[in-house]
Amino acid sequence: MPNIASARKRVRQAVKRRMHNKHLRSRLRTHIKNVVNAIAAGDREAAINAYKAAVPIIDSTADKGIIHKNKAARHKSRLNAHIMALQA
Repeated sequence: MPNIASARKRVRQAVKRRMHNKHLRSRLRTHIKNVVNAIAAGDREAAINAYKAAVPIIDSTADKGIIHKNKAARHKSRLNAHIMALQA
């Protein structure tokens, strides 16, 4: 544990920031998992609804710097491709 006051404050801030980022990452993974589970079940309508709910979460997570914008684009592209494959 640091002895300097500013270093102690940085530790407190880092813990708080880590917990917030952890929450955002967990929320992202949950929404992606909802889409993947709907696709696996073969339920196209549920997959589309879950995808529509997941896209803003993916974008906001990327905007906040939790994930890279290319990773966000990759998630959206691959999920959408799987959904389109359901209708074929």
